[in-house]
Amino acid sequence: MREVLDPLLAGWHTGGAAALATVVRTFKSAPRPAGASMLVSEDGTVVGSLSGGCVEGAVYELGSQVIEDGRPVLVRYGISDDDAFSVGLTCGGILDVFVERVNRESFPELAAVQHDIAGSLPVGVATVIEHPDATWLGRHLIVRPHGFDGDVGSEHANRAISDDAQGLLAAGRNSTLTYGPDGERRGEGMRVFFNSYAPRPRMLVFGAIDFAAALARLAAFLGYRVTVCDARAVFATAARFPDADEVIVGWPHRYLAEQLAAGLVDNRTVLCVLTHDPKFDVPLLEVALRSEQFAYIGAMGSRRTHEDRLARLRDAGLDEAELDRLHSPIGLDLGSRTPEETAVSIAAEIIALQWGGSGEPLSGLVDRIHHDDQDESVPPLAAPAAPE
Repeated sequence: MREVLDPLLAGWHTGGAAALATVVRTFKSAPRPAGASMLVSEDGTVVGSLSGGCVEGAVYELGSQVIEDGRPVLVRYGISDDDAFSVGLTCGGILDVFVERVNRESFPELAAVQHDIAGSLPVGVATVIEHPDATWLGRHLIVRPHGFDGDVGSEHANRAISDDAQGLLAAGRNSTLTYGPDGERRGEGMRVFFNSYAPRPRMLVFGAIDFAAALARLAAFLGYRVTVCDARAVFATAARFPDADEVIVGWPHRYLAEQLAAGLVDNRTVLCVLTHDPKFDVPLLEVALRSEQFAYIGAMGSRRTHEDRLARLRDAGLDEAELDRLHSPIGLDLGSRTPEETAVSIAAEIIALQWGGSGEPLSGLVDRIHHDDQDESVPPLAAPAAPE
């Protein structure tokens, strides 16, 4: 929903309605992950994408129907001879898509959710997508670190969903949860999709050089909150790094230690050291490698610079397990020359590490393209609940 939130709210504030279609579960080689959204407005405007073009036409028609009759629908799209698979995905994947009408009456908490997202506060939305009682479908529970708002149908179900969603919210993960009709954990009949809106992951870039400017631009495009830090005030300026969320003048290792002590670094944070100057990067890496909070730690430099850096870090007392967490020389072997090409190389290594990619050309591989935890088994959809 994040990518369609602004136009969704625009109609919500004026009292209008829109159809919100969300990928709630994927199987095999689906093109987009759970949580991808598409919005169909009352005037026919479409924002967002669910599959890169495979099912959007069918979802548009379904969204127009949902706006008209207000009945939420859970539908499956994929390749099969079964009539239930009404639209084919050229990628061979399977998507479960939930389509609901959103207006002030159906989603009164939407403005509060947007407020939390804009303020980088963790918040998640649990939506009932399957239930034997049709009146439960499309109800929302807003989950925050210390409680919840809303009502999906019963207090027992509210508390069960909130308890289970807390861990997903902390990890920034989307998932489908299964319960009995009243929230029984061992039962079946109710499925709930939890969409987590954790704050943007951070990228900390140390070294105010031209490579850092290119990396900041690409990282912002990828959805990171970017900080550039350098001790040299003449280079660390907002004018030189317009795509960074903040530019810090200070000694890198001191700034990082302060961020860690304040709890402002988590296990989604990536750290890129581009200074290749031992007086800056050795104290910085000593702090970083002794922490287990980072998703990625990379350092720029030649192989000789890398070997010298390792020797200095060993002299500082770091062990081999800590040194093994360092990606250096930084990036994948793309033959990069320019700052922009180098930024792509660095981002490619981070993405490959995040999703388990090999970095090899896809044309030479026989394994599936996507390396995430998409389901291979495809359970049947429940029969649609009959409206009362």
